[in-house]
Amino acid sequence: MSLDAADQHRRAVTFQRLHEGPTFVIPNPWDAGSARVLTQLGFPALATTSGGLAFALGRRDGAGLVSRAETLENIRAIAGATPLPVAADLESGFGDSPDDVADTIRLAAEAGAVGGSVEDATGDPAAPILPLPEAVRRVEAAVAAARALPFPFTLAARAENFLYGRPDLSDTIRRLRAYEAAGADVLYAPGLPDLDAVRSVCAAVGRPVNALAGGSPAVTVAMLADCGVRRVSVGSALARAALSAFVDAAREIHETGTFRFGKDVLGYAQVNRLWPDRPR
Repeated sequence: MSLDAADQHRRAVTFQRLHEGPTFVIPNPWDAGSARVLTQLGFPALATTSGGLAFALGRRDGAGLVSRAETLENIRAIAGATPLPVAADLESGFGDSPDDVADTIRLAAEAGAVGGSVEDATGDPAAPILPLPEAVRRVEAAVAAARALPFPFTLAARAENFLYGRPDLSDTIRRLRAYEAAGADVLYAPGLPDLDAVRSVCAAVGRPVNALAGGSPAVTVAMLADCGVRRVSVGSALARAALSAFVDAAREIHETGTFRFGKDVLGYAQVNRLWPDRPR
């Protein structure tokens, strides 16, 4: 389902304004069904997840096994299932050149996204993070493509150091500042080790910061907000929570021949009531 121009513009403006405060949570559905559930629960916006999509397709995440076309189709399905703003996990932009990244931004917008993130990861285990000048050029190209759209596309730039075994906070901040200077609207360093690091990132930049949550039960939205975080996402955590329950249930059936898991699941009628008659 494609969005009409007025609807997409409305979503885009809504999403842009959310970043003015207060801190909000943008959960990550992996398909149309999970998007509709999150919409019913009252979240203000949604973001796709490359990990959740990879798992749904039966593939490993972070290995370049999901194509741009598959990612765009996932964006289209999720945007068509909700009236909420949808931001897209665009990984490293699906191409080697800044022009490739710009094309990905335009295609994501055509698929219904009103925001998206671009990483500085290379996909090469031997050199997992792009040199900063090259990463900046890619952010600049993404920004230029976003600004040429007929609505305010909110672009997030990601510094991936901590996800790839480079726990260098100083370099991470240096990168985020460079992406801010290149025009990124939101800054994001997933995998930061603690709240002190989150606080340092927020203090070092002048644009809204997205924080990744869901990995530590001790961390709350309120704590992240106190650090200065404006937006909180959960990446593949919800998809992994669903998959964890599935694996536990299937393992019980296979190993013990019992069905104790059934006492904790939603009933058939309850699940049916999760879906309104019409998706929008």
